[in-house]
Amino acid sequence: MTLREKLSGAIAPLFTPFTDEGEVDHDSLRRMVRWQLANGSIGISIGGSTGEPSSQTIEERAAAIRTIREELAGSDAAFVPGTGSAKLNETLELTAVAQEVGVDAALIITPYYARPTQEALYQWYGTVAREFPDLPLIAYNVPSRTAVELAPETFARLYRDFDNIVGIKETTKDFEHFSRTMHLAGPDLLMWSGIELLCLPLIPLGGIGFISALSNIAPAAVAETYAAAVAGDWERARELHYGVHPLVDLLFVETNPAPAKWLMAERGLISSGHVRPPLIGLTDQGIARVEALVAEAGQYLTEIDI
Repeated sequence: MTLREKLSGAIAPLFTPFTDEGEVDHDSLRRMVRWQLANGSIGISIGGSTGEPSSQTIEERAAAIRTIREELAGSDAAFVPGTGSAKLNETLELTAVAQEVGVDAALIITPYYARPTQEALYQWYGTVAREFPDLPLIAYNVPSRTAVELAPETFARLYRDFDNIVGIKETTKDFEHFSRTMHLAGPDLLMWSGIELLCLPLIPLGGIGFISALSNIAPAAVAETYAAAVAGDWERARELHYGVHPLVDLLFVETNPAPAKWLMAERGLISSGHVRPPLIGLTDQGIARVEALVAEAGQYLTEIDI
């Protein structure tokens, strides 16, 4: 199986479950992985924005990667953990853990807060690529979180210069950015959307799948949307795309992942809806809004059967 084949489909970017006391809940994490695989997700990611990585130590993130790797043992599912940080040494340390346990690729976020130039971003990704020449790397462009955008021209240069930089997760609402990146890099590029409502439109442009936070609450609907699109059943794909709109709104009632965590704790998949500072748990107003959106589109939520 080629890397493109292995990574094509709906990859679930998990939130990191915590106990009420704020510790990483590895039992809930294992349950989440099993639930995702039972409901259509072809792979698992953790450590992206939804996973609250900046509130965790490198040791905690590494332990979560190892737990998921163990849970995936014997499975054909893809594993693409996020291993980036605002610090280069931490990015290299965590990427080394990912390589050691045997992941399919590592997702590297653009370094946040510092707002490096495009040349600095090229050197950053180039350093990681040279350090791990045998590990497929996926750039993660999410300017709303990082305050810097990986320009299409910069990514295309990296894609040309480093054989192990194989793809990009585009999490920008500027859909023109998707097209320009694909055009400059060429049709062999592996591209996923991290913007829920741009997942479906990416497929006809040449995207190979979704890495959507919506999978945390509705993995079956996300997986079926992808399957319908690649099968050419655009009527069903559009039905699902528009049907889940209220659930997409639900994810961002307050800062992601607080709404999804509250909902999945209520539904019994995880033990607690706890989020770490600087985030706070869902407010009373947020709970009321989430409940209203569930009433509107609850049929698209995936049943809890784990």
